[in-house]
Amino acid sequence: MTRTSPTTDAVPPPGLAALALAFLVIALASFGGGLSAWAQRVLVERRRWLEQDEFLSALTLCRLMPGPNQVNMAVYVGTRFGGLPGMVAAVAGLVVVPTAILLVLGALYFHYRHLQALDAALRGAVAAAAAMTLQMGVKVGRPLLRDPGAVALAVAAFVGVHIMRWPLVWVVVVLGPLGVAWAWPRRTPVEEAA
Repeated sequence: MTRTSPTTDAVPPPGLAALALAFLVIALASFGGGLSAWAQRVLVERRRWLEQDEFLSALTLCRLMPGPNQVNMAVYVGTRFGGLPGMVAAVAGLVVVPTAILLVLGALYFHYRHLQALDAALRGAVAAAAAMTLQMGVKVGRPLLRDPGAVALAVAAFVGVHIMRWPLVWVVVVLGPLGVAWAWPRRTPVEEAA
């Protein structure tokens, strides 16, 4: 099972400022949610720092680790390209400016929360974020539709979490090893004969 990425050109590794700026763009572009979609767009499509496969592996790892997914992604990407200083730059880019904006917006919200227009704007932001997340899921999931094992695992995860209402951790504990076993590189008969 091989998946290809649209990114084929070699791109030089980013510096600390580029890491901070990329994660600032991800954070500011994803008001209301959709961080994973923006991370995929910025890190894979625009900056071409990660291949699609590496991004999906990193995203899976980040979701399995404790803490917010995108902070984990900033730690992963920052550490990969700049070690500890890169990690600090990426996390700072993701968190510092948005936190300041959040504090200001929070103060404004509590002052003007009675306005119906504000409520409508917030509902619109949530809808846009949901659409971006769905769009990313379709984009990264489409190549997996040709893999029957990946489809079976996705269906099993959906049934377990959304229909059976099992805790996510148990679904991951059961399906994670199955997914690893399914994706593990297999030798073809030609490779075995060589």
